Amino acid sequence: MADFFFYGTLCHLPLLELVLDRALSEGEVFPAHLPDHAVTWVRGEGFPMIRSMPGAQADGMVLRGASGEDEARLRYYEGGFDYGLSDLRARTAQGEVAVQVFFPDDPAWTPGAPWSLEDWVRDWGALTLLAAEEAMGQFGRWSPAEMSARWPQMCRRAASRLRAKARSGPPPMALGQVEVAARDLTHIGFYRTERWRLRHPRFDGTMTAELDREVFLTSEAVVVLPYDPARDAVLLIEQFRPNVMAAGDPNPWVCEPVAGLMDPGETPEDTAHRETAEEAGLSLSALHPVGRAYSSTGSSTEFVHLFIGIADFTARAGGGGLASEGEDIRGLEQPFAALMDDLAAGRVRDMPLIATAQWLAMNRDKLRPPA
Repeated sequence: MADFFFYGTLCHLPLLELVLDRALSEGEVFPAHLPDHAVTWVRGEGFPMIRSMPGAQADGMVLRGASGEDEARLRYYEGGFDYGLSDLRARTAQGEVAVQVFFPDDPAWTPGAPWSLEDWVRDWGALTLLAAEEAMGQFGRWSPAEMSARWPQMCRRAASRLRAKARSGPPPMALGQVEVAARDLTHIGFYRTERWRLRHPRFDGTMTAELDREVFLTSEAVVVLPYDPARDAVLLIEQFRPNVMAAGDPNPWVCEPVAGLMDPGETPEDTAHRETAEEAGLSLSALHPVGRAYSSTGSSTEFVHLFIGIADFTARAGGGGLASEGEDIRGLEQPFAALMDDLAAGRVRDMPLIATAQWLAMNRDKLRPPA
């Protein structure tokens, strides 16, 4: 049995109970603090760090009498984020108590503003609960390192689920009438797939027979077609696509607009600017929304935000994607007229490029400088 001191996100009891996979009993947790320590946000991130600071005080709470199973689950969850345990003494209303504390192992983290649990719950709490539910579902199957490697995708899927709840109007029938008999995980990695067995109401009031469906879960994405009005040109990127090869296409190098997955905390516009700089080496002076929609309602949860991005191609610098993500991208500048010829001839193989090119064709005159 061990006592743990928590100073950050695990002070949020719903998250702690989720990680432990049990309800906490009365008196099992209680307020405490660590003298000569301070808790701050990690600069640029949505989580905290603790560090020594004479005269400061790190407020938090103690979990008393954690079992071996509790400790294993905590080590799995916190260990995935490069936190290791240290032995310290915390102060409580009843006096000092020996505790174990998760300290960050990464010396490269930069302390930010003073930590606020209330702000974290408001901005990150719901997302983290969804991601942690997915991560803890693999406890005993994954190592902490394997969980950590998949954590960004779990957070992206969680953020997408939260945004989806506010996306659509009322359905034609009560969602509660859908009967889900089973929902089983079939794969989890960069993407997640599930097998659903369900029945739903028909438009005539009857129920369908039980349907057996595979569901492909991913996150929201942003697509940007860069356009230079002065040159009347677009910039496409070309890269290898394994999915196209898997389809049997003899040419899996595809010309597309800039595209990328939204990170938690980003707006679609944030992602558009970031991805355009990474992939095309361009700085956008303006963004024009084309639309937003599910990319394929019959096969994926992906929801795409489409933009035309205004840029000066003569100022292009860098691009090519991120080597850390295995990207190998080249940019191809193309006159607008050539893109329309390719579209008319059926040579465009990317649906987001078709959609953004058609919007540009309808609105191009508004974007170009006066003759």
